[in-house]
Amino acid sequence: MEVGGPWPERFDAASAEDLSRGSTLSLAPLIRHSLPQSIPASNSKREESKASSVPYIPNPFPELCSPAHSPVPIGSLVGKGVASENAKQTVRVFGEDTQGRSLSVSPGATARDVCHMLVETAHCSDQENWALIEFHAHLGLERCLEDHEIVADVQSSWPPEGDTKLLFRKNYAKYEFFKKPMKFFPEHMISDSADGTKGMTSSELIQNLLQSGTCPEIQGFLHVRDPGRKTWKRVYFFLRRSGLYCSNKGSSKEPRHLNYVADLADLNIYTVTNGRKLYNAPGEHTFCVKPSRGNARELKLLCAEGDESRTCWISAFRLFKYGKQLQCNYQLSQSTLRQQAPSRRDAKLRGGDDSLVAMDFTGKSGGRVIQNPKEAENAEEEEGQAWRKREALRYSLVSGPQASRPSSVHQTQPWFHGRVSRCEAQRLIEEQGQVDGMFLIRESQQHAQCFVLSLCYKLKTKHYLLIPCEEAGRKYYTMDDGETLFIDLLQLVEFHQINRGILPVRLKHPCVRVAL
Repeated sequence: MEVGGPWPERFDAASAEDLSRGSTLSLAPLIRHSLPQSIPASNSKREESKASSVPYIPNPFPELCSPAHSPVPIGSLVGKGVASENAKQTVRVFGEDTQGRSLSVSPGATARDVCHMLVETAHCSDQENWALIEFHAHLGLERCLEDHEIVADVQSSWPPEGDTKLLFRKNYAKYEFFKKPMKFFPEHMISDSADGTKGMTSSELIQNLLQSGTCPEIQGFLHVRDPGRKTWKRVYFFLRRSGLYCSNKGSSKEPRHLNYVADLADLNIYTVTNGRKLYNAPGEHTFCVKPSRGNARELKLLCAEGDESRTCWISAFRLFKYGKQLQCNYQLSQSTLRQQAPSRRDAKLRGGDDSLVAMDFTGKSGGRVIQNPKEAENAEEEEGQAWRKREALRYSLVSGPQASRPSSVHQTQPWFHGRVSRCEAQRLIEEQGQVDGMFLIRESQQHAQCFVLSLCYKLKTKHYLLIPCEEAGRKYYTMDDGETLFIDLLQLVEFHQINRGILPVRLKHPCVRVAL
């Protein structure tokens, strides 16, 4: 059949069946798209047509509706979202002297950003190892904010009427578990199921997992407080990526014996100050997990059997919750530290751990590096004795360069804390991280005219008595029964920052207080 003009093919269900039976196609005339089509009027068109029939009334106040003369700025309406993003917020931070400082920060300012602002305003000597501490005075809780946490978000989670505040404090142990993992994760607290599948030792497992920003499963006994009661009971706990569990049958880790305690995603972990008095805790190594936006009734109070155990639980909780982000924070702090580090020559003069080597200049070759550890130790002792004799002779001369230095020069040093008690000194060292080599000097409360060197080593604080003595009519200080004499406490600290002497470790990190 001959068809005049273009015809489209129209398929429907019936035509498809007919086509399968071999029938002919049904054709319909083509509708040309270029021709005008009648479109039914919409509601808006009908409303416009009705409005057009209303007689025009002129605007009696054109100056108020004109964009050029409008009393309301257009930017306040159009860019309201942008303005709210750029608005500053006030953050108040308190120092160790209980004095506060208010800072104007952006809504997205992190804890690291606020710490750098406080370092500049307080004129601190170094920029690293500072931290913001979230402190709940009424509950006796505190925790170190992570560098990436948004300070405004943390403050918004606080109750409107409370005594929660931010503290500015040193924290040398913030990333110490990346440097010395075996001190933070004892082998007996690593779960057998964590390393049994991979055939690794606990030390190899910890090192491997920390490099990837993860943490092995932690296990051990903890004292837990019954909800709503003041009694405590000893329970075996497991900390995994999926959450915190406890066993209802001894130390069994079978799934039927495990009870789910808490999810790590919405929780924060806090150390508890004065847990015996506030919560009747069985020991001083108390900590708790608390919802980010919860109240005091939702606290899960736990007490470890020692400081090493509590440090392990808290470090593992941080790694499980933040994972790779913690490793990124650590790498960023290390890169910043390297950028701000002085030249290698200045580092040698400061006596850094990685820059000092034992040298022997007795030969004619101009000096050699001592490789034998025993020979290096003997050389250190000989150099220390020679240094003592030189300094004693120099200070005994009237025309010496520091002969006019007052004996009270230690009072201006950041590591001197005056007449604080033994317990207060231990608390200050614990608050700032308990890393090896952290120290402070204080006045002795039991011995007149004596001082005490409080030094942290292996998560414990040791105390050394500094006794004044006289030799050849001149006053000295000693802590080894007169074997080594020092003109003043500043000389004593400078010597032990380079030489270990009778101490188990050199003086590295001064425990400082900053006034804001």
